[in-house]
Amino acid sequence: MPDYFEKYLSWFALKKVPGIGNYLFKSLLNNFSSPKEVFLASEDALSKIKNIRQNSINAIKNNKKYFDEARQELKKISEHKYKIVTLNDPDYPVLLKEIPDPPPYLTYIGVLDNSLPCLSIVGSRNATSYGLSAGERLGYNLSKQGFQIVSGMARGIDTAAHKGALNAKGRTLAILGSGLNKIYPYENKFLYKTISMHGAVISEFDVNQFPDGKNFPIRNRIIAGMSAGTCVVEAAKRSGSLITARLAAEYGREVYAVPGSIDSQKSHGTHHLLKQGAKLVENDNDIIDELSQFIHKSNNPVSENKKKPRASKKQYNKIDNDILNLLDPYPIHIDLLAKKSGLETKILLPVLLNLELTGAIKQSNGKYFSKIEE
Repeated sequence: MPDYFEKYLSWFALKKVPGIGNYLFKSLLNNFSSPKEVFLASEDALSKIKNIRQNSINAIKNNKKYFDEARQELKKISEHKYKIVTLNDPDYPVLLKEIPDPPPYLTYIGVLDNSLPCLSIVGSRNATSYGLSAGERLGYNLSKQGFQIVSGMARGIDTAAHKGALNAKGRTLAILGSGLNKIYPYENKFLYKTISMHGAVISEFDVNQFPDGKNFPIRNRIIAGMSAGTCVVEAAKRSGSLITARLAAEYGREVYAVPGSIDSQKSHGTHHLLKQGAKLVENDNDIIDELSQFIHKSNNPVSENKKKPRASKKQYNKIDNDILNLLDPYPIHIDLLAKKSGLETKILLPVLLNLELTGAIKQSNGKYFSKIEE
């Protein structure tokens, strides 16, 4: 325990000094090599650091309070057996080091692996079934291609992307807008545990920090910063996902967007990104073609959209083909389908089941059906 505290104590203490944000922390590291050296530095040496204020210098020199607070935080981390990685450690996410204000340290549960590139998939919490399907499929296929899938473990697209990677038996990283002790949303408790066994759950906040609105834009810079590219699946005009995309662009990373229905408000944000120059994504190949240089994993996966054989149309009867002609990739409810087809629900259900079994259509929650296009 003494060694554990000795290694990280000055890191946590310096972070708690008033006026020492991530930008200034990085500047201090560049000048003094370690937080311990910062505390040992003279007032004169500290005063030469750009943008440092006198009250911060005074706090660094009169630091007992901050070391006491740091010990308390480290005690909580130790009790839960969480891990810590600092900017000076080789396991710290490589691309994240390059942003202007990287977290000085991260707490996490799981395993960090810099040998595989990261790709973030983000989007609406209140996603459509189309968006959820696209997010999960991209998570699956890109994970199969050798990417670690990064997202925020929020409801909707984030959850779908994580699940896609897990279904592919790949690695996925969840970046929290809270401390590791405060799972949010709580319904993702099992997902939290699963990700920690097949990747890592990561936070820059104190372990007991509750989720707060201001935390999520802060964590979005980590999602964008540690990823070679960011793909937005669904997003309204005002969306945290657009913040992530903007930050990715500022960091010089690739930005991708999945097009949606022009009638869906949840696609207004993604369409805005496309107008601003984001790359349009129809499938994982649109991302792989641009980011293949990041992939070091040798494999030849079969894309999800090529994996499932489909029956040919000659196997369908007239009613089957009539129903297929009424469907498209955007799900519609069975009641509306019955009205359009003129068929009673009891007759329609076995037709839909047959089409689903042959891989021609997909059923979503709530009796919604959509066509799977070749």
